[in-house]
Amino acid sequence: MLLALLAVPTTVVLTARAEDQPSSDSAGAAPIFGNPTNLGPTVNSSAYEWDPDISADGLSLYFCSRRPGSIGGVDENGLGDADIWVTTRKAKDEPWATPINLGPTVNSPAFEGAPSISADGLSLYFTSGRHGGSGSWDIWVTKRKTKDRPWGTPVNLGPTVNSSAVENGPDISSDCLSLYFSTRVDTKDRPGFGSHDIWVTTRKSKNDPWGIPVNLGPTVNSSAIEGGPSISPDGLSLYFNSDRSGGVGNRDIWVTLRKTKDAPWGAPVNLGPMVNSPDMENNPDISSDGSTLYFIGPDVDIWQVSLEAHGAKE
Repeated sequence: MLLALLAVPTTVVLTARAEDQPSSDSAGAAPIFGNPTNLGPTVNSSAYEWDPDISADGLSLYFCSRRPGSIGGVDENGLGDADIWVTTRKAKDEPWATPINLGPTVNSPAFEGAPSISADGLSLYFTSGRHGGSGSWDIWVTKRKTKDRPWGTPVNLGPTVNSSAVENGPDISSDCLSLYFSTRVDTKDRPGFGSHDIWVTTRKSKNDPWGIPVNLGPTVNSSAIEGGPSISPDGLSLYFNSDRSGGVGNRDIWVTLRKTKDAPWGAPVNLGPMVNSPDMENNPDISSDGSTLYFIGPDVDIWQVSLEAHGAKE
């Protein structure tokens, strides 16, 4: 039945169930998607754009780019090392403005990417290869007192979260108490199931330290690559990219669902050919109202696709 639904050209209908639940006890219905749209030449450039992250109010879009204007300068091809940029708009139906580099406090001559903005807009988690970390790439956070104030000096999340392996793709939950990320598996410090796995670290309050990260296990992670996690505002849907078997292309976007925050994650479901192509899709990010999924297409541009949980027809 699922294969038949995926063949319908105007909509993609997906339903995921936890493997340990009876077939009549659904883990929740995954969304229905409309037609993907490229964000266009104001946001996207001839260089690479990836790692989109939309703010809770939908008015700021953070992303990573190698476009000219990099803090680290440019190479012989006119491309800089990756920096974090932001584009803004006055309302959700207004166009995006010219992106702005976050500047030398956040960005360094090294790699910066995978931004994740907190729901209050005052904390920005990201990946960096700058000096002072535990491994080649670590997760850092920069904070500001108000949305109109500049970002402060980034702080490394420390050796509990970061390891000698590569930590990448942080995504902060809406309550700021869970941080999902991916790790290039290191059999000593971060043993896992594939070459890259998804992990989560939690804390009891915003003032408490982050706990020891937990691997999401073999239902979510496979022997392939899993990365780019994006947790929905209600904490019940986790989008990610993977090159596991059963996809449309060489790397696709998948979603795993759970009935409650204490329930296990269900078997991941591929978002199907309306979103995924025979090439590569990456870095999904779900908006706070659940209406839009942002992602990277095979052209290494930022795209968006409309989404409704209870039915949408294009």
